[in-house]
Amino acid sequence: MLNPWRLRLLHQLHLLGTVRAVADATHLSPSSVSQQLSTLETEVKAQLFERVGRRIRLTPAGVALAGHAAQILDRIAAAEADIADLHSEPTGVVRLSAFTSAFHGIVVPAVAALTEQHPRIQVRLTEAEPQVSRGALQRGEVDVAICADFPDAPVPPDADLARLPLTGDRVVLVTARDTAVGERSGRVDLTSLAGEPWAFEHPGAHLADLAERLCRRAGFTPQAVARFESHGTLLSHVEAGLSITLLPLLAVHDRYAVRTLDLVDPPRRDIHLVARRTTMDRAAVRIVVEALRGQARSA
Repeated sequence: MLNPWRLRLLHQLHLLGTVRAVADATHLSPSSVSQQLSTLETEVKAQLFERVGRRIRLTPAGVALAGHAAQILDRIAAAEADIADLHSEPTGVVRLSAFTSAFHGIVVPAVAALTEQHPRIQVRLTEAEPQVSRGALQRGEVDVAICADFPDAPVPPDADLARLPLTGDRVVLVTARDTAVGERSGRVDLTSLAGEPWAFEHPGAHLADLAERLCRRAGFTPQAVARFESHGTLLSHVEAGLSITLLPLLAVHDRYAVRTLDLVDPPRRDIHLVARRTTMDRAAVRIVVEALRGQARSA
C-alpha cells in the first residue's frame, strides 16, 4: 500500500526540484527525505529517480506517480474535511490565486464576508497572472484560481480542471479626466490614437500583451513611454496626463482621476474560476467558490 507521507515527499520533489528544497520545506534532513523516497521506490517496484550529477530527477514513472500523488492527497484532504464537517462548521485552508484586477471587486469583498460567515475557513491569497495561477493549480500549489482569457487567445481545456464562469469584462481606453484625447461621448477608434504616448505593464504581462496586440491590429505600434509593475502606478501616470492606456474596466479603480472611453468593437475577457476536480470535493473549497461567484454576480 502506498504511504501518503512518502507520496507527499514525491510530490514536493516534483514541485521543488531538489532533495535539499524538500528537506527545507518539510523540516527533515536531506538523508531522511532520500531514505523515504528510496522506500517509496521499493514499494512501487519501479525506478522513480535517476541521478544527474549530484542531483536526482524523476523518471517518466516518477512524474506519472507524482501526478497521481497530487490527486490522492487531494482526496485524503477532502475525506478528512468531510468527516470534520459532519460534526462542525466546515473548516480548513483554501489557497486562492487571482490576478490583480480581480482582487478589488471580487476577491477582497468575498473573503471579508467569508471571514464573518465561516470563521473556521482560512483563505490564503496569492496575486499572480492568469498563466502563473493556472500552472500553480496544475502543480497543486493552490486550490482555486481566478483566471481570464480573451476570444482571440483562449486557454486549452484540461480534463483534470473544472472551469466555472465568473463574470465578463470589456477593454476600455483610459485617459486623464481633463485630457482632450478621445471623445467625451461615443466610441473611440484606436486608429486615431497612433501618435499618443502609451503606458503599459511590462512585456509578457497578461494585459500588456493584450493592449499592444490591439494597437497592432489597429495598424500601429504604440509608443510606450512607461512600463509599470502594478495597475496603481500605471493609473497614476495616466491620471497625470502623461500617457493613455488600455485596460479591462475591472482594473480601473475609482480612486484615480481618470476617465474610461468605450472602444469601437471592444474586446471582452472571460473571467472564470478554475479548480482541480478532486479539490472541488472539499466542502471548504465549494464554500469559497460559491462566495466568489456570488460576489462576482453582485459586483
